[in-house]
Amino acid sequence: MPVKIRLQRRGRKKQPFYHIVVADARAPRDGRFIEKIGIYNPMTKPATIDLNRDKAYDWLMKGAQPTETARAILRFKGVMYRKHLMRGVAKGALTEEQAMETYQKWIDAKEAKVAERFEQSKQERLAFLAAVNGTPKPIKEKAVEVSAESAPQKTDADKTLAEIAEEAQAAEDAANAPVAPAPKAEAPAEEAKAEAPAEEAKAEAPAEEAKAEAPAEEAPAAEEE
Repeated sequence: MPVKIRLQRRGRKKQPFYHIVVADARAPRDGRFIEKIGIYNPMTKPATIDLNRDKAYDWLMKGAQPTETARAILRFKGVMYRKHLMRGVAKGALTEEQAMETYQKWIDAKEAKVAERFEQSKQERLAFLAAVNGTPKPIKEKAVEVSAESAPQKTDADKTLAEIAEEAQAAEDAANAPVAPAPKAEAPAEEAKAEAPAEEAKAEAPAEEAKAEAPAEEAPAAEEE
């Protein structure tokens, strides 16, 4: 039975992702498969590939034939490189420990490069969003002094029922308050009049005394004649 390593499409319209499967070559593309060994998502930047390298290598050594796209994925993940090293071990060019050590160094370097590409893509995305949205300017708050004249006055519509009731009660209390008698303005005038005759009497008294003394002085002059 011919076995192939190929992609099986999943996802929605215009948003595909793929399963990497081992299936019978006679089965439909999206039909039954023997084993799933990974996923491939070309919609991310860079593309996301999650592959079980050990299972892929085992099926490859058993004679499974990858399709062109699947072969490129296996080459990118190092499965084909591992196969190449194992051929060297079979020929005696190097030991298996040396082959696995070389293979692990290659995998580490590859994973570091992929992680760097993901980080670079993330920074480019952030820079693009910053260029599109822009950096908002800080808002300066202005202190506004509100004076009593500029303060909004309450209208009748803004007043509450409690305030209207208080104003009505205050007006009613002011209307019912007793009126205090006004002070008499004529009292000082009457006192002034009462003091005026007394002063006039005092002024007339010396004048009468002067008249009474005057005839007494004239009397001796008449006797001399």
